[in-house]
Amino acid sequence: MFQEDTLKDRHILVTGGGSGLGLAMATYFHQLGAHVALCGRRPQPLQDAADAMGERAVAIPCDVRDPEQVKAMFDELTRRWGVVDGLVNNAAGNFLSASEDLSPNAFNAVVDIVLKGTFHCTLEFGQRIIAAGTPSSNVINIVTTYTETGSSFVLPSACAKAGVLAMTNSLAVEWSTYGIRLNAIAPGPFPTEGAWSRLMPDPSIEESYKRGIPLGRYGKPEELAQCAAFLMSPMASYIQGGCITIDGGERLMAGQFNRFVQWMPRPMIKQAFEAMKPRK
Repeated sequence: MFQEDTLKDRHILVTGGGSGLGLAMATYFHQLGAHVALCGRRPQPLQDAADAMGERAVAIPCDVRDPEQVKAMFDELTRRWGVVDGLVNNAAGNFLSASEDLSPNAFNAVVDIVLKGTFHCTLEFGQRIIAAGTPSSNVINIVTTYTETGSSFVLPSACAKAGVLAMTNSLAVEWSTYGIRLNAIAPGPFPTEGAWSRLMPDPSIEESYKRGIPLGRYGKPEELAQCAAFLMSPMASYIQGGCITIDGGERLMAGQFNRFVQWMPRPMIKQAFEAMKPRK
């Protein structure tokens, strides 16, 4: 149902766009005719990705935790494009930990990126759209299947993503008067080189996890990209404040990481989490 010009003349910023699912979405937007900006903290992967796309793609290094950097990013994109009329808040952080072992800094590390970073980008986007009176503007927030159910061992992520969904629903009502659409996507398990390797380091656990998904497989990046393109396109013009779950039925199992409780005793779980931590 998508054509090469489905997103023609759209100008879309994707945070966390230099790799993984963010890059998959950005690449597909670009294939459908959009101008695309890739945001992330590491300049080189962003530039490599933008170069691979070619014309109409730009790399913008930015730490979304810093509102001043976010403002500077939007200033630069406005100078280049005149307007940013699409935003995908995809930048995130996550790790596995027993909740009783969390420190305030560990909790903040995830919340600052996921919740505050999404707020910084959404507010900057919305203020500029409202001032310019730009019609048909879109925000897509990437949440998770455990946003509503919660999940063991990823407490900071569950809290932050729940806040993002509440932000989506709140602004979907408040900013409708300005013609801004806000929706969310809740992906289930989509293997990526970075986050997935940290969350599923053992092949036996990964295989057992997959057997618990009703469709019996993991998601493909292009499937998430197609879902995002639909929400960003005129075909979804009457969808407001929605959250599309794309997970092969995994949400029906409730709590993405709850199964760790069944797989091994608590001390072994903590040992496994410790082994997953990056070494300096």
